Amino acid sequence: MFKDLFGKPKYVTVRSRERHDRDDISPDSHLWTKCTNCNAIIFNKKLVENLMVCPECNYHFRISARDRLAITVDEDSFQEFARDIQSEDPLGFPQYREKLLQAKIKTGLDEAVITGEAAIDNMPVVIGVMDFTFLGGSMGSVVGEKITIAAERSLETQRPLILFTTAGGARMQEGLVSLMQMAKTSAAVRRLDKAGILYICVMTDPTSGGVTASFASIADIIIAETGALIAFAGPRVIKQTISADLPEGFQRAEFLLEHGMVDMVVDRKDMRSQLARILKIHVQGVRYCG
Repeated sequence: MFKDLFGKPKYVTVRSRERHDRDDISPDSHLWTKCTNCNAIIFNKKLVENLMVCPECNYHFRISARDRLAITVDEDSFQEFARDIQSEDPLGFPQYREKLLQAKIKTGLDEAVITGEAAIDNMPVVIGVMDFTFLGGSMGSVVGEKITIAAERSLETQRPLILFTTAGGARMQEGLVSLMQMAKTSAAVRRLDKAGILYICVMTDPTSGGVTASFASIADIIIAETGALIAFAGPRVIKQTISADLPEGFQRAEFLLEHGMVDMVVDRKDMRSQLARILKIHVQGVRYCG
């Protein structure tokens, strides 16, 4: 558990485990995990010490939003805001309210994104972190509103905005209301650009659909975590549509870097230090220009 590593009881995680590899976990699942990528059997303590990255093949397991905050921001610096905004059921979609409740119980979160103010290496930022385990990180009205509020807080405080994305796309249970969040969030972060406020997006596995096609792709600096799937439509959908084989590594972070879609690919262990480096350069630049 990350709480044992970082000494932060409020950042508690359940070991990341995708749906398709649940049958591959050994009987002593509280001790070992089988890597989804290379099939190595990893001692869980070692996996946690390595920030949920396979020590054999560098495969980055998905982690929760709380754990992402724990390894990124300065200790005890995070102050959450916009927590009380709750999703409604605008279309009366069958079982949507039940699924929302189940997601809240499963994750301990109120929605698929956490937003707040924090510091990285003593430099203040506004930060938002999405969580894929909450309904696939889908962007509904509340996710869009919280991202917008984060952008507005960044504009108000003149602090850089950092967003960590992981999403399966728009939330179908909210229909057009969900799709509207693409324009809303894009307009919100665009105001930061006009005001000269730094906006960094870190795309983690997976970032897809309406999130990729909106606020995630228009940051000043776009960082991809190693091995992350970044797409609008997934590779299987594209392959079925065009009836052709796709290039090796298609839509993975490294492929997108080669084709100019992201600015850099960073390992999880280096993410905090890379963000701190960018922030320092930005602060120095602002001071020089001022």
